[in-house]
Amino acid sequence: MNEKIIEKHKNGMAALVWIIIAYIAAIALVIVGAIMTENEKYPPLAIIMIVVGVVWLAVGWIPFMGLKILKPQEALVLTLFGKYIGTLKNEGFYFVNPFCIAVNPAAKTRLGQSGDVSNQQSHINIGLNSINNSLEMPNNKLSLKIMTLNNSRQKINDCLGNPVEIGIAVMWRVVDTAKAVFNVDNYKEYLSLQCDSAVRNIVRIYPYDVAPNVDTTGDGFADDGSLRGSSEVVVSRIRDELQSRVADAGLEIIEARITYLAYAPEIAAVMLQRQQASAIIDARKMIVDGAVGMVEMALERLAEKGTVELDEERKAAMVSNLLVVLCGNHDAQPVVNSGSLY
Repeated sequence: MNEKIIEKHKNGMAALVWIIIAYIAAIALVIVGAIMTENEKYPPLAIIMIVVGVVWLAVGWIPFMGLKILKPQEALVLTLFGKYIGTLKNEGFYFVNPFCIAVNPAAKTRLGQSGDVSNQQSHINIGLNSINNSLEMPNNKLSLKIMTLNNSRQKINDCLGNPVEIGIAVMWRVVDTAKAVFNVDNYKEYLSLQCDSAVRNIVRIYPYDVAPNVDTTGDGFADDGSLRGSSEVVVSRIRDELQSRVADAGLEIIEARITYLAYAPEIAAVMLQRQQASAIIDARKMIVDGAVGMVEMALERLAEKGTVELDEERKAAMVSNLLVVLCGNHDAQPVVNSGSLY
């Protein structure tokens, strides 16, 4: 289905004026015809005038249905007796065939914009929305504005099998109204489902954090890709994956962003301990490297200046004491030796 833009019907004001004039003329015909029948002059002509006026007053409201007003970034997909005739896309006051019907299967669809709303509040909102939808007049205009889809968080296993929770915000808009209306049943629900599927397909390729022997690019070589450290690459792949899925629905994915990323609650505590242990090991390694360097520097300085002559046994004792002082978690308690060195 190819989109056809209607651009030659911006005559809504002229049509409105002519319809109002026709109504005034119909009222005048009825009044004049009634006067002529009372005076018994030209009764056949008077009856014809009254009939024409009454008929127009009865059906004259139909042309009003052809008046369409569009604001910026709005569109109307029109069908005539089931056939697609075109799309009104530019702002203005239009007059089209009164029997044209505007089609938008997603007019009443409301996508959830937050996964943080409580269940009670959600039920209240759903009830209010259903009441409002039943009371308000249907609006079949398609919005061409940039919109945001913030699906609820998903629990997905990463490439190592660890469950993670991730939330994605997607900026999107309608670029082909015909495809959006006719190629899919409901383009908003279609986008939401395809977003969940694309996120699941991409997230399962990456580990949450950098892991050895993991290939995230598919080139056969291990790399440092991860959900936490390569977020820009991850969202770029999610965007490309999602765009390929919704192209047939006439949608454009402008941008995708990770709004929430964390381990699932059942393993979050264990993974936190693992991260803490890794951090402690890295810190200890750095402390030991620094302490060894300081001991080497102390021994070299003592040997250069000849301040104290130490044999191998005393050097070993000095190294041990310095490493204990430098690598310990608590401040050292000095012991003063008042005797000789040996």
